[in-house]
Amino acid sequence: MCIAVTGSIATDHLMVFPGRFAEQLIKEQLERVSLSFLADRLEVHRGGVAANITFGLGLLGLHPVLVGAAGLDFAEYGAWLRANGVDTSAVRVSDTLHTARFVCTTDQDQNQIATFYAGAMAEAPRIDLAGIIARTGRPALVLVGADDPAAMLRHTAAAHSLGVPVAADPSQQLARLDREQARQLADRARWLFTNEYEAALLVERTGWSELEILGRVGTWITTLGADGVSLARSGEPRLLIPAVPTDKIADPTGAGDAFRAGFLAGLSWKLLPEQAAQLGCVLATTVLESVGTQEYKLLAADLIARIDQTYGNDAARALEPQLARVS
Repeated sequence: MCIAVTGSIATDHLMVFPGRFAEQLIKEQLERVSLSFLADRLEVHRGGVAANITFGLGLLGLHPVLVGAAGLDFAEYGAWLRANGVDTSAVRVSDTLHTARFVCTTDQDQNQIATFYAGAMAEAPRIDLAGIIARTGRPALVLVGADDPAAMLRHTAAAHSLGVPVAADPSQQLARLDREQARQLADRARWLFTNEYEAALLVERTGWSELEILGRVGTWITTLGADGVSLARSGEPRLLIPAVPTDKIADPTGAGDAFRAGFLAGLSWKLLPEQAAQLGCVLATTVLESVGTQEYKLLAADLIARIDQTYGNDAARALEPQLARVS
């Protein structure tokens, strides 16, 4: 099953503030905030939601197609992705702009303040998804991730017009979308991804109730952090998949992208959505335990053991044949 993933390609600048953001905010002065946080650690890593998701899929042996815009500094990053099983032939490389930058500071409570510089991502609306599909082959699924909003809308429309199932993952870009744009991205999605905050924001942006959204999508997947993941379908009981526990959290950045990689891999292996979500959760926890969104490694024995401990022997045995290919 070929999966095309559209969205941002970026370099992450991750910093750690050893205090609490909340303790620095003065309630009566929130309309005039002027703060500087002295970070005690800086890590520079590869990132971007589409690159992160395809990296995870590549580690699981899926050979996904990455669709996005990168800058003239992309050569080393592209080689890294190809070495990890990602098809980068559909990446548009700018002649003048640098790859996007994600600058994020995390406090000791795992709260985050971030800034995103679009850079070459501004050229993403020029990407012709229909032409890419004609050249690389029809994918079984197109995930439309956070990107330049015009590109997200264009990719969604192209996939629908070609009859290719869409996984909608607007995430950070929801705040920039107006009502019609939010509706276009969510409507008719086979799979809809949000976190808990984004779920509420999607309701506000679309003007649709949760029931109305469920009536327009296949399955709505909501990540809940330490509480796991919920899977909701119209007319069916909501499923709650517990998170895979850990006491070694290093950095939360990229955990949601890793969940998506695991979930999509499970779907490609024809697993039930509940089983795919279990695989997604174990990948998310693996990323939580490392700094950087593409610094983790996957070991089949470790993944199977953690699934066994969290979800039981039957769940581990169901995934074992597929995970055997992970080295």
